[in-house]
Amino acid sequence: MGKFLAVLILSAALVGGAAMYYLQVYGFYEEITASGPDDVQIVALATGQSEALPHAAFQAIDSDSSPIRYRACFRTDLSLDQMAATYQPYAGAVPLVAPKWFECFDARELGAALEAGTALAFMGTENIRYGIDRIVAVTTDGRGYVWQQINRCGEVVFDGQPAPADCPAPPQEN
Repeated sequence: MGKFLAVLILSAALVGGAAMYYLQVYGFYEEITASGPDDVQIVALATGQSEALPHAAFQAIDSDSSPIRYRACFRTDLSLDQMAATYQPYAGAVPLVAPKWFECFDARELGAALEAGTALAFMGTENIRYGIDRIVAVTTDGRGYVWQQINRCGEVVFDGQPAPADCPAPPQEN
C-alpha cells in the first residue's frame, strides 16, 4: 500500500508540475495578429504624444494574466540617429524575458545591446495601464522590440504605498 501511495503522489506531482510549466510558458499567451501601422507606437519629442513608428515584420504575444507579459518584435528602416532626434528616450529600460518559443525576442541580447549603446530605448506609451509603460527599443541593424515594464509610480503603488505627488492618481480599487 505504501508503494502505491508513493507512486500516486509522485504521479500527481509530475502531472501538476507539467501542467504548471505548460500554463506559464504556453497556456496564457496568445499571438497578436498585426493590424497595421499603429502596431508600434512611440512618443515624439515634438508633441509628447504617441504616434505610429514605421515598421515591418511585426510579431507579438500577450497575456491577460499579467500586464507585463506583452512582447513584440519588428524591423524599421529608421537609423538610431534619426530616432534619437525624433523620439523620447526611456531611461532605465530593462527588457523582460519572453518564452523561449517566441524566438525573435531575446531579452539578454537586447539588454547587452542597450548597455553597449548598440540599441536605444524609447517611450512607446506612458501608463498604457496605470503604472505600466510600453517601451520600444531599436538596435543599430533596425531590429525593434517592444515590452511593458512597471514604471516608478507603479512600483510604489503596487507595493501598497500612496502614489508620490508627481504621479497620476491610481485608479479606484474594486
